[in-house]
Amino acid sequence: MLRILLPTDFSEHSFEAITYALLTFKDFDCTFYLLHTYMPPIYHSEYLIGSPGQIGLGDVNRENAVKDLEKLQTRLETQYKNSKHTFTAFACLNTLVGEVTEKVEKENIDVIVMGTKGATGAQEILFGTNTVHVIKKAKCPVIAIPPNFKYEVPKEILFPTDYEVAFKKEPLELLLKIAKKHISSIEVLHVSYGYDLSEKQLENKAKLDEVLKDTAHLFHNLPNQEVIQAINNFQLKHKMNLLVMVQNKHTFVERLFIEPIIKKIGFHIKIPFMVIPHFK
Repeated sequence: MLRILLPTDFSEHSFEAITYALLTFKDFDCTFYLLHTYMPPIYHSEYLIGSPGQIGLGDVNRENAVKDLEKLQTRLETQYKNSKHTFTAFACLNTLVGEVTEKVEKENIDVIVMGTKGATGAQEILFGTNTVHVIKKAKCPVIAIPPNFKYEVPKEILFPTDYEVAFKKEPLELLLKIAKKHISSIEVLHVSYGYDLSEKQLENKAKLDEVLKDTAHLFHNLPNQEVIQAINNFQLKHKMNLLVMVQNKHTFVERLFIEPIIKKIGFHIKIPFMVIPHFK
């Protein structure tokens, strides 16, 4: 049984992300946790101590959130009827990141699926602030869905890596399940800078090969390119449906959210992007 957390702000984009989850995991036994967080329109410390002007405001917000969640759940159960799927809804007075962190631990969540954009939807922003913070803090995989993504079965999966981590099966279990269920191929992409792989990198590549032994996979090496450029170039030549990366201190994923390299190089993610937490 997979336990999948689905944050929603009731926008069309968040519905697209939820749809992706329901279709990708349609043949899995799943419990989906619909999560909406809310705060007072004008947030003051007085709210927490019961200022007369704030009394009742939380109740109204909660009532509206609960009603919207009920409508959403009904829509999903009707539109995507599936005996393997059950839903639980939460309306919580909290920040999104704070509540997601709590729910992941309390409900033993396996994966979070959410949209990439914030409310502004600004084109020059790769990920909204909430998405960035969820990816940074989540202790489970996060799948971020770009806006206006028309569903594609994840048949071709791109997995860039620098072979700097010792791969184990358990952290990649969800990826392996998705690949097995959809009979997917995993394209492992290494971007080199003209240097041969070190002994450690060769060992880690061999470990990854062993982890992927029951899944169709190929190893690719693209020399003398920046990582983002290589990913973009590979996608131009090969139609990919899902981008998967491990978040660790060695790779550019850590820098992805804190350096302005995105605008300089132009990191174009038009397919779902799964980030797997750093291997312990």
